[in-house]
Amino acid sequence: MCQKQLVQLHENLEQFQDLGVKMYIVSADQPAQQKELVLALQERYDEVVPFVADPDLVLIDKMGMKNEDIAYRGYAILDQDGTVVLAKQNDHWGEQIDQTFEDISNELKK
Repeated sequence: MCQKQLVQLHENLEQFQDLGVKMYIVSADQPAQQKELVLALQERYDEVVPFVADPDLVLIDKMGMKNEDIAYRGYAILDQDGTVVLAKQNDHWGEQIDQTFEDISNELKK
């Protein structure tokens, strides 16, 4: 999991919260690895997006983010029924946080 992307997300978290959606960070990392990242983020930010461990890549595959035995970086939107309505592979989504926000916002307006 790219820590740079996580920092960008948390630096811009208020912008995403205004969308009124529940956000989760899904990664193939084991819970122990995620815990280290959560603790580091909690030291720096008042609020941390919850992590979901998916080491078997089940949810990651459903979102179209599976790359053999690892996950692509990117983001996705699932509706209330769990249907994927947007999935975008993008190694630089955090560095391009304004474009990421725009893509998600536009999809939610549909």
